[in-house]
Amino acid sequence: MKISGIRSSIVALPADEPLADAAENPDGTRPIVTLQVETDQGVVGLGVTYFGGALTGTLCSAVDELGALMVGEDPLRVEAVAAKLRAAAGSAGPGGIFNLAHSALDMALWDIRGVLNLPLWKLLGGARERVPTYASGALMRGLSLQRVAAAARLKERGFREMKTQLALPGDTTPAKEVERMLRVREAIGPDIKLMCDINQRWRVEQAIDIGRRVEDAGVGLFWLEDVTTADDFAGLARVTAALSTPVAGGEYVCGIVPFRHMVERHSVDIVMIDLVRVGGITQWLKVAGMAEAFNLPVVSHRIPEVHVHLIGAVPNGLTVEYMPWLMRLFEEVPRPQSGELLMPTTPGLSLKFDQATLDRYRAA
Repeated sequence: MKISGIRSSIVALPADEPLADAAENPDGTRPIVTLQVETDQGVVGLGVTYFGGALTGTLCSAVDELGALMVGEDPLRVEAVAAKLRAAAGSAGPGGIFNLAHSALDMALWDIRGVLNLPLWKLLGGARERVPTYASGALMRGLSLQRVAAAARLKERGFREMKTQLALPGDTTPAKEVERMLRVREAIGPDIKLMCDINQRWRVEQAIDIGRRVEDAGVGLFWLEDVTTADDFAGLARVTAALSTPVAGGEYVCGIVPFRHMVERHSVDIVMIDLVRVGGITQWLKVAGMAEAFNLPVVSHRIPEVHVHLIGAVPNGLTVEYMPWLMRLFEEVPRPQSGELLMPTTPGLSLKFDQATLDRYRAA
């Protein structure tokens, strides 16, 4: 089998929030690069990637240029293809647009492996037949204190895990932020696992101070995420050592080498791997194995439609972030059942693009 061509496009999906009807920016859009890699045997693999904002067109061009270099190659030799693309790009990395573009191409190559008539999670190890999942993207920091009661809707819809955010820095105070957390906890009760994402907004001393305030208030977080700058591994380690709440991080990390520094310095308790930034499925699996060697669990960031395979395949997969922002792109997707996702059963990624969606929201 040989790669015969690629097709890419940009779609601008609506920035809706389907889990709790609590969109922070309901009039916005999310630009996504879609990809299809074709073979001379008629097998087609799909991939997606995203950058956001004005650089989406540049990312799509990078996908096209790298994808053209794959034509004629064996799609099942993912490492050989990766080596060729890295060499052609001047060994670009570990971060930058090369990783984002390569992730879509690598994803499509793994999808082509569905020619072996197995779903991806079984090809990769098949650790379990269902995985926990948590609701994400609904309880954003831009919501008022009154609107965080939307957390109750998530519970009503069967989620046993969910994530919120804190708004500091901004027009708020630590006391108000603790109240925000208490409001969410009151809405969902004591038994729901609650996570909180900071998105790198705090300095180290702020993270320790506010983290302790939330602990003292009895909120009971399952984890506190990305509390400070993602590559400040020493600072993250200070926060992790100071708090009893587990600290998660890694979604902003590009490539696999920074994860080595992260786990060696005990910067986090839970390793979060972003499929797009890490460079695709091949690289994602390497980080998961690295984390397992340090006795650390791994969790996913976005794209639950693909991450369900990865978390379900590895023995240290903890939970899948269910942020269904790309859900419209596909004909069918895994959907939560009582707070879990069942493993897909059809070959490869078990996904097919919805052509009507591609046509309706095509931007380029």
